[in-house]
Amino acid sequence: KEKNKKWRFRFLVAENLTKVVGMIDKEKLRESVEMFLTAIGEDPKREGLRETPDRVARMSEELFSGLDSSATEVLSRVFTTEKPGLVIEKDIKFHSMCEHNLLPFFGTVSIAYSYENKVVGLSKLARTVEVFARRPQIQENMTSQIADAIIKDLTPKGVMVIVKAEHMCMSMRGVNSSNVTTCTLSVKGCLKDDPSLKEEFFRQITH
Repeated sequence: KEKNKKWRFRFLVAENLTKVVGMIDKEKLRESVEMFLTAIGEDPKREGLRETPDRVARMSEELFSGLDSSATEVLSRVFTTEKPGLVIEKDIKFHSMCEHNLLPFFGTVSIAYSYENKVVGLSKLARTVEVFARRPQIQENMTSQIADAIIKDLTPKGVMVIVKAEHMCMSMRGVNSSNVTTCTLSVKGCLKDDPSLKEEFFRQITH
């Protein structure tokens, strides 16, 4: 009986794992994709579409992996420096999914932060971008979320984030305008008040 209780407990944990940690429910995704294909008049059983529900389910684990990621964890390991300074990392490439139409938007993120004596590994800035890009998102929120995370977890004197992106919801549908770049900006702390630091950031990212 005790053994059965343990196995029952393990089954319940596995069954509810998606609810506990927010993981992708691939079975529901497969069913939903089949329903979608049927709804648009396609045959989900034909050769070209037979494995599409499974492909979409597996793809979603990657595209929306940011839902199960933490910027605080990514930015937790820091290094001390001898003097204060300014870090600028530009043209970090990203892909995200518009939460309004579930169509991609993609582009680059440039980040600057003014530090007193604490910095993070350069790859961690790119990983922080991934945390917020790999989820249903809008560009305006993503820009401020990246800046807020850096302020919260690195406590720099100031931070500036600029995102440039092309949105497929404009290119593929609606107005059908391609090659349109949307720019969003979030500025906090001393970078908001110091024109010379702001000028240096824009000078660096345009060269």
